[in-house]
Amino acid sequence: MQSNPTPRPARSRRELLTGLGAAAAAPLLLGATARSAPRNGLAHRPVPVGRTVLLRGAALVLTMDPALGSGPLGSVENADVLMRNGVIASVGKALQAPPGASVVDTSGKLVMPGFVDTHTHLWQAAIRGGCTDGDLFGWFERCTDPARGRLTPAALHSFVRLAALDAVQSGVTTLVDWVDIFAYDLIESYIRALAGSGVRFTYAMYPPKPDGALLGKVKKELVDPVPLGSFQVATHAARSAEYLNRAHWEAAQDMGVMLNSHVLERPEQRADDPVGVLADIGALGPRLLINHAIHLTDEEIAALADHDARAVHCPLSNMRLGSGVMRLSEFRRRGVKVGLGLDGGTNDTSDFQALMKTAIGLQRSHAMDAGVFPQVQDVLRMATLGGAEAIGAADRVGSLTPGKRADVIVIDPAALNFAPRFEWVGQIVFNGRPENIDSVFVDGRPLKFGGRLVDIDTGEVVREAETAATRLRAAG
Repeated sequence: MQSNPTPRPARSRRELLTGLGAAAAAPLLLGATARSAPRNGLAHRPVPVGRTVLLRGAALVLTMDPALGSGPLGSVENADVLMRNGVIASVGKALQAPPGASVVDTSGKLVMPGFVDTHTHLWQAAIRGGCTDGDLFGWFERCTDPARGRLTPAALHSFVRLAALDAVQSGVTTLVDWVDIFAYDLIESYIRALAGSGVRFTYAMYPPKPDGALLGKVKKELVDPVPLGSFQVATHAARSAEYLNRAHWEAAQDMGVMLNSHVLERPEQRADDPVGVLADIGALGPRLLINHAIHLTDEEIAALADHDARAVHCPLSNMRLGSGVMRLSEFRRRGVKVGLGLDGGTNDTSDFQALMKTAIGLQRSHAMDAGVFPQVQDVLRMATLGGAEAIGAADRVGSLTPGKRADVIVIDPAALNFAPRFEWVGQIVFNGRPENIDSVFVDGRPLKFGGRLVDIDTGEVVREAETAATRLRAAG
C-alpha cells in the first residue's frame, strides 16, 4: 500500500484475486522475520513461525465448551492449547509439543476464543466522533450519507484497514460487516482491506435494487477467493420496500447465505412493520440475522424464537444514539440466539471489552436489578460461541473445541488496570481493555503478538486514514 491514499492503477482480475489470497496469508508469511516491540523493558519475543503453535501453561483457559472443562465456560486451569494447520488440535495439561512446533509461554495469562463481532460498519471509521448530538436519523443526515457519497477506493481502503486492525487489537477474530456501498471499484477496495487485515469476515452486501447478478459477481469474484471471507445479503426490512426485501431474500436463498437486516432500531420504524414483512416474504428462520431489535413486541420476539431467527445486540451504539434498550432478558427467555455488535461509527472505536461491560450495565440500569440477564458468563458466551451461533458459524469458530478453526486470544492480566487477581472471569469483562490482549491468532496465524500487531506500522495506518479523512472533508 502506498503511504498516502492516492488511486491505484487498475489491476487485472487475476492480479486482484492473487492479491486477496496473499493478503489473507500475509501474517504467516511475514512471521518468519517479525519481532514484537519491547514491552515494559523486556526483551523481544519472536513471533511464532509455522503452522503448529503450542500455547504452554496458561493460568486459565476458557474453552466455551463445557465438555472440555468445568462450568458453562469450560474452564481449565494450568493448561495448554495446541494449534495445528489452522485448527485447534488439543486442549489439556502438559501437552507434548510436536516436532517443529513454536512453543509460546503463556504462564500467568488467560486463553480463550477470539471475539465475534456480529454487526459492524468498518468504513464509518471515517466519521468517528461525529454528530455526537444526533439520533439515528441525524447521524444519517449529517454524518453517514455525506461521507459515503465522497468515498474513493483508496480512501475507503484506508478507513476499513484502520477499523479492522483496531478490531483485531481488541481481540476480534470474526466480524460481520454490513455494507451499503454500491460501486464495484469501491467494493473491490473494501474487500481487499478486509482480506489484508487477516481477520475472519463476512461481507454483508446491501444492493439498492434487485440485482442478483451484482450480488453473485461480488460473492464469486471478490469474497469466495478469500479463505477467511464469507458472504451475506443485507437488507432494510420495511413495508415500503417489500419488493426489494423479497428480492434480497430470494438472492440469499439462491446463494445459500443469510439475510441480514436492521430491524426496529428506533420506535418510529414500527410503522415499517419490518418483522411482519420478513414473515410475509418467508425469511423468518435460522438464515435471518436482525440487528438492534429494540422495539419489538412480545409476539414479534416469540415469532423470531419459533422460527430460530437470530439477533444482534449493539448496546454502545444504541446508547450513543438514544435509540432505546433491547429487551435482552425476553430474547433469552424465548431462546433466541443473540450475539454482540460494535456497530461501526456509532461506537467510535472497536473496544470489545467496553461492549461486553456495557451489555451488562445497560440491562442492569434499565431493570434496576443487578441479577438480570446477562451475567458475566452470559456475556462472555455471547461474545464468542453465542455470536458464532447467531451467524451460523458455531461449527467452525466460537470455542476451543478440537477440530474448530484456531481463532484464539491471549489475555495478560499483569497490568495496572487488571491486577490484582480476585475473580479473573469477571475481570475480563469489567477490568479488561484492548491493551490487555497480548496475542490474537486467526486460523492459527498471529495477527497480534506480545501486545503488538504483527508486521503492521500503526503510525502509517493512522497517517493514511488522516490524509484520506482530510481529503474527504475537503471534497464536501
